[in-house]
Amino acid sequence: MTKIEFQKLLAEKIILFDGGMGTELYSKGVPIYKSFDEINIINPNLVQSIHNEYINAGAEIIETNTFGANRFKLQSHQVADKLYEINFYGAKLAKDVANNRALVAGAIGPLGIKIEPLGPTSYEEAVEYFQEQVRPLIDGGVDLFILETFIYPEELKQAVQAVKSLCDYPIIAQVTIDENGLTLTGGKPETIVSELESLNVDAIGINCSVGPQIMLEWLERVRKLTSIPISVMPNAGKPKSIDGRNIYLTSPEYFGQYAKYFIQSGANIIGGCCGTTPEHIKRMRNAINSVSTSKVQVKIQTSHLPVKIEFEPVPKSKKSRLSRRLSNGRFVTFVELLSPMGISANEEINKAKELYYYGIDVINIPDGPRASARMSALSLAVQIQQQAGIETVLHYTCRDRNVIGIQSDLLGAYSLGIKNILAVTGDPPKIGNYPDATAVYDIDSIGLVNILNRLNNALDIAGNPIGEPAGFFIGVGANPGALNMNEELKRLDWKVKAGAEFIVTQPVFDVEIFKKFYDNIKQYDLPLIAGIWPLASIRNAEFLNNEVPGCTIPDEVLERMRWVADSKEKSRKEGITIAREILDSIYNIINGVQISVPFGKIDLVYELLDGLDV
Repeated sequence: MTKIEFQKLLAEKIILFDGGMGTELYSKGVPIYKSFDEINIINPNLVQSIHNEYINAGAEIIETNTFGANRFKLQSHQVADKLYEINFYGAKLAKDVANNRALVAGAIGPLGIKIEPLGPTSYEEAVEYFQEQVRPLIDGGVDLFILETFIYPEELKQAVQAVKSLCDYPIIAQVTIDENGLTLTGGKPETIVSELESLNVDAIGINCSVGPQIMLEWLERVRKLTSIPISVMPNAGKPKSIDGRNIYLTSPEYFGQYAKYFIQSGANIIGGCCGTTPEHIKRMRNAINSVSTSKVQVKIQTSHLPVKIEFEPVPKSKKSRLSRRLSNGRFVTFVELLSPMGISANEEINKAKELYYYGIDVINIPDGPRASARMSALSLAVQIQQQAGIETVLHYTCRDRNVIGIQSDLLGAYSLGIKNILAVTGDPPKIGNYPDATAVYDIDSIGLVNILNRLNNALDIAGNPIGEPAGFFIGVGANPGALNMNEELKRLDWKVKAGAEFIVTQPVFDVEIFKKFYDNIKQYDLPLIAGIWPLASIRNAEFLNNEVPGCTIPDEVLERMRWVADSKEKSRKEGITIAREILDSIYNIINGVQISVPFGKIDLVYELLDGLDV
């Protein structure tokens, strides 16, 4: 079908799609842990029977059973090698059943991975992954494409580009919303419609996650904002667990009533998503037949306002005391203090005061290092700044929070005076004291830098204005001794492009390796803060070398620590000597030093820096 033919069809009538495929397969005995997409090749008759039921119920367009048939979701079921076959037969099965009774839409959902600006996968790579799914759907005979249940507009954009790069078929682009009518990242209806409109597709809309009432409210809110056809495909309400099975309880009669409301409010395409059955679609067909198109009340006024930024971003040199000192060319000193295991931070605050009096620039506070449960790094950072007077660099990890929680934390942190953030992905729970704890990892450090950068430009991740911009001074981590240096440099490049403003390295133990690393990154012209760890003993050195991710200690350093293993005092002095030798060797190519303090012994800091021009 050509775009012109599809657009003509939209102008003439309300188009009815089918309902849920996955929940229908589930209701017919396919286990929830199976790949529903793989059913195309292991039980094609079952898939075709469901397609046929929807057509008989009145659906004019049926979707291929390929929503999750991309390499990443298929890989989780160990069937990624069958990607082409699953998609091709998904299209062919639907086309054979349709047999000129209905059109077939190639269904494509999100990849299930994070792409820029929230992850390390580039736009170009995302397009290639979507193309892998588009090609076999075209070969299988689809008439158009429906890109559905997307959370992030940027990912949807890459899916649209993938389709357009391979064919000129009609495209329907849909996102999913929450019970407040917002996208799952908090995007307002007006914002998301503007972003969808920019995709230049044939229809835009929403599907999944919520039931008819919330989708009707969304439709009523946005219909007047765009002249593009809108699709609405709700779930049959929210599922309830009954005897161990997820059951959708919204009735077909209720769906039929809301189908009338959708039509009267200006929907051009309606259908169902999870939990809807052929009976739901039949009731929607009856509603379409009972409401003449002359009664459709679509109020078009394409005058929605673009997002306006009313504030200029905070200049880098004015973001914090640290940013000002680095902007002025000063060599800066960080000292790392861990949050306490308990509720009192008095010891850490007193150490921070002493370090401040000594002349240290900032206190560096890790966030749950090695996946341990401690007082929140944010709490300690606020207490130190308020009670000790010294500025902090707050590590912020992606491990424990989703993107909504991350933005809430960051906005709160800024309002409490935290200006310097080191964006880190976070150690996985399995390496810590709580191996059964779950990790969120909605995003990684690259995505976190993007969120910080957006907040600095007065926007949240969904594109909503936040009013006055934040002024975070954004730092990122890097490992000069990474085993896969190409990957490390690639990720650092992404962080810099996302908005990183200074770099803090893992502890340096090999000067030559560090200098090679420096040669690879000096093009960025960003302040480079080298991590220095005065070893306390051979056991401390072996622990770091074998049990701390990303930390590698050369054999010659380990050997030097073994030579003095018989004396704690000698070990301490040798550790400081090694650290000072390293610092002296790289002093002229770095902009500051980040000193780790084994076991909280801050007197090591004074010995290490004694006589250094800081």
